[in-house]
Amino acid sequence: MTIDIAALVNDDASLISRRCWSDRQVYELEKRAIFGRAWLFLGHESQVRNPGDFVQAYMCETPVILARGQGGGLHANINSCTHRGVPVCRADHGNTKRFVCPYHNWSFSVEGDLVAIPQEREVQCAPDKSQLGLKKVPRLESWRGMVFGSFNEEIEPLESYLGDMRFYLDAFFERFPGGDVEFAGSPHRWVLDANWKLPVENQLGDVNHGAFLHSTLIPREIQDTIAELGHSVVPAPGHGATFRLMPEDCPVDEVAWGFEGMAGALGGDEVQEYLREVQAQANERVGPIRARMKGLTYGVYPNLSFLWSNSSFKVSHPRGPGKVEYWSWPVVPASAPEHIKAKLRHNYNSFFGPGGMVEQEDAEVWIQQYRGANIDFADDRPFYYGLGLGEEGPHPDLPGQVSVTANEFYAREFFKRWRSDLTSVGAAS
Repeated sequence: MTIDIAALVNDDASLISRRCWSDRQVYELEKRAIFGRAWLFLGHESQVRNPGDFVQAYMCETPVILARGQGGGLHANINSCTHRGVPVCRADHGNTKRFVCPYHNWSFSVEGDLVAIPQEREVQCAPDKSQLGLKKVPRLESWRGMVFGSFNEEIEPLESYLGDMRFYLDAFFERFPGGDVEFAGSPHRWVLDANWKLPVENQLGDVNHGAFLHSTLIPREIQDTIAELGHSVVPAPGHGATFRLMPEDCPVDEVAWGFEGMAGALGGDEVQEYLREVQAQANERVGPIRARMKGLTYGVYPNLSFLWSNSSFKVSHPRGPGKVEYWSWPVVPASAPEHIKAKLRHNYNSFFGPGGMVEQEDAEVWIQQYRGANIDFADDRPFYYGLGLGEEGPHPDLPGQVSVTANEFYAREFFKRWRSDLTSVGAAS
């Protein structure tokens, strides 16, 4: 059965078919057209500092090992033995010299090369081990310590792929000495009965549900401030950033990163002085416009999200049209003293992650949305994405298309790219 992609998303992406969220054929096409061709986030270099360090990752549903080789280089290989396909790594992270398949003990180096087959001494025709290493991820690049891989050998360089999204990400990264941040160990992981795109959309720019869905935690006054000072930006279709651009005379505690979380409020004088010192140097490090940015939510196409206020990176890993495995890491400045890092992580722990109060409310809505996309007798009523249609435009100081946060153009641009990606592969099928 051929998928009529044009019928799923109309030309201005103001109408999105429920099938985009619930149809198995659409999902299988997404795997080839998007996850088989885009840059996908694998991990952060702070997780694999030393030779032999590794973390597990996924590229859509494909398990991958990201490792630091003995020579110091980064390597990404599919976690599947070339003998019978069994995973050769079962730990989430660690340090090792070999990945060993538990079935027949085939042994692979950290770089992914096959180095030992116990059974070959018993046969006369030994196989060529150089041809039997783990399948490598063909493209691997790092930016600001963020490591991405792609199955597409012809994909554009990562910096070009990110484009002007770097301007907005650097408003966070370059605030800190050296421009470095740090991830800690394995992510929180939890599985939801939802489609992978809705968590992405939520973090891409949907900041206007807070005063309603999270009304017991987020007062209406905060939403009014977002409406007054908030900007939504699409640097390129599929990427997005939302933030408040605070007034030039704004008190330091209102604009500085970190004060909106529990660490800033309850971390004590030393933490607060650290946050003020970071902000005092922000103008020099990121320039006057970005120094006034108080970030909200960011997204990198197709499935990486960044929640500025709670200092967490998130990946929405598909597990089918109606299931998603959500991964979430707290992130802190690499240059901060260790005891301050520990307190800053509370910005994440208090509200987000599987036990966070806000995240649980989001998760429930994502589950309910998938059910709404999968009900009978509603196929003729697509979801409406037309709020603010055509109101976005250029800004004198900010790259990309810019509008108020209530404009849903961030989601429309995502689905325009989504439709283009699926069309290009569908036409070639």
